[in-house]
Amino acid sequence: MATSELPGAGTTGAPTTAAGAPARPARVRVHHLQAAKQRGERLTMLTAYDAVTARLFDDAGIDMLLVGDSIGNTMHGYATTLPVTLDELVVAARAVAGAARRAFVVADLPFGSYEGGPEQALASGVRMMKESGVAAVKIEGGQRSVPQIRALTAAGIPVVAHLGYTPQSENLLGGPRVQGRGDAAQRISDDAVAVVEAGAVAVVLEMVPAEVAARVTEVVAVPTIGIGAGPHCDGQVLVWVDMAGMTDWSPRFAKRFGEVGAALTSAARAYADEVRSGAFPGPPHSFEA
Repeated sequence: MATSELPGAGTTGAPTTAAGAPARPARVRVHHLQAAKQRGERLTMLTAYDAVTARLFDDAGIDMLLVGDSIGNTMHGYATTLPVTLDELVVAARAVAGAARRAFVVADLPFGSYEGGPEQALASGVRMMKESGVAAVKIEGGQRSVPQIRALTAAGIPVVAHLGYTPQSENLLGGPRVQGRGDAAQRISDDAVAVVEAGAVAVVLEMVPAEVAARVTEVVAVPTIGIGAGPHCDGQVLVWVDMAGMTDWSPRFAKRFGEVGAALTSAARAYADEVRSGAFPGPPHSFEA
């Protein structure tokens, strides 16, 4: 559907009150995500790691912002997501949650912060919620993560599950490979049912065949968010630097919706040229005595 009934969706610029003052748009919450699925309304999600991009994406009407452990690859220069710490993600999540006025903000729990069991997951989830102000946490894994999801949900912490290709397990999976082909398709469906029954409020499906994602979307009552999972999910998510054309290479499933990298390079070169030539700063950018 081209239009959205989510709070504040589709607006341009800052909304105002009757008196002309800026108004705070309604916050997207868990029940709005569920209602969107029931209406057949597609959800939008992008990663964000700082306040500047979070505010831009929020103003653009993006429904959900993911403070992903992909910050390791995209911002910190790590080869994988595995080195990312809870400390790093709490800081990034605090910036994003503080900047977003409307979007439903989700933060990853990084590798090593929940695999130890429900008690560890609860401690990590509570810290993330208290110190960052996000609306939900995301953890990878299907049936193996059910005890953690139950513990988090019982404590009032919304959980987004992540199935298919799970980057935190890339060494076991043999790298970024499509999951759920052939006989493994049923396991994806079984995992999806299990995490939803445990309390997950949404399910990210990464790098699974489109037909498998369509089946999961049909059998679970919560929204599915696809990334490399075809067009039949209830929503889509991309890593923002892939979406905006900030990288020299992007995965097959990512579409470049802009060339922000080229524009930024051009701006930096123009700045350097003017500084070297003496054109900047000029009188408009200087102060008089």
